[in-house]
Amino acid sequence: MVRLDVDIALARRAFELRVAFGLGDETVAVLGRSGSGKSSLLRTVAGLERPHSGRIALDGEVWLDTARGVRLLPEQRRVGYVPQDYGLFPHLTAAANVRFAAGRDRADLLERFGVSHLAGARPPELSGGERQRVALARALAREPKVLLLDEPFAALDAITRLAVRDELAGALRELGLPALLVTHAFEDAVAVGHRIAVLDHGLLVQLAGAQELLLRPATVTVAALTGANVLHGMASRSGRGGCTVALDGGGELAAAADGEGRVAVAVHPWQVELREPGSCALRDGVVAVRPHDGGLLVQLRRFTVHAPADAGVQEGETVGLRVATGDVRVLAPEP
Repeated sequence: MVRLDVDIALARRAFELRVAFGLGDETVAVLGRSGSGKSSLLRTVAGLERPHSGRIALDGEVWLDTARGVRLLPEQRRVGYVPQDYGLFPHLTAAANVRFAAGRDRADLLERFGVSHLAGARPPELSGGERQRVALARALAREPKVLLLDEPFAALDAITRLAVRDELAGALRELGLPALLVTHAFEDAVAVGHRIAVLDHGLLVQLAGAQELLLRPATVTVAALTGANVLHGMASRSGRGGCTVALDGGGELAAAADGEGRVAVAVHPWQVELREPGSCALRDGVVAVRPHDGGLLVQLRRFTVHAPADAGVQEGETVGLRVATGDVRVLAPEP
């Protein structure tokens, strides 16, 4: 099994990117808000950024070791890199773009990604999905040992995004290469990544599978990126174990986890049940209601809720909210 090890420190304008992890024949989705250091991580592995300290090695082949003065140039690293804009030469045909990377014709790669019929077309003549497929073919034309994909779905419309995402996930499983895929969307990270690395202001705050991130988020940022409702309040220990959190803005939530003092709580939209307001200690006002995945997406002042299609809620009314104690995650508040 091929293994990529990364341990770097790279100064950015507002923070220092500090990341250490390893991956084998798997895809790790790198998730984080804009400006968290995701693209800088990929560019460093590719050799396009120069960290002030660190080490990068692939199966014992050292690409970077600042302590020993080792730094392989980008062309010396067996990396297939697809930047956000796909990086295709606009004046070359699809076939010529792939040929440039391979040093020879690779019609088989265009065939593999279903764009062989576009071999003579230039990038401006291609759709976003077609450009992405050509860019991936060009990246593989280098016969890389590592694949780096920076926001590969960002320029695609919603329908094309889902189709290309599924195709790419299948291709990555088939290739069996260490791959890093940058995204800001949790849904994309879940669909493509075997594991998900969450970056926050340059720090790797959690590296785990999707289920672990949902059930045991390490930070408020992780919880928010997975789509959870995040609220703040004051926690006090309950005599029955766990705690009760008096939320800012009114109402309270009971949690099975211990907590005391200032805390954050995270609850996912599907874990919130709408009830009559008089029967609940927590109430909120309905701001908007719209169809969502066969049900309703109910936007409240402080919560987002997934509700059944027959929930019968309307904009402007007040509803009660109920959440099982085991579904409330208690987290340390962030400054």
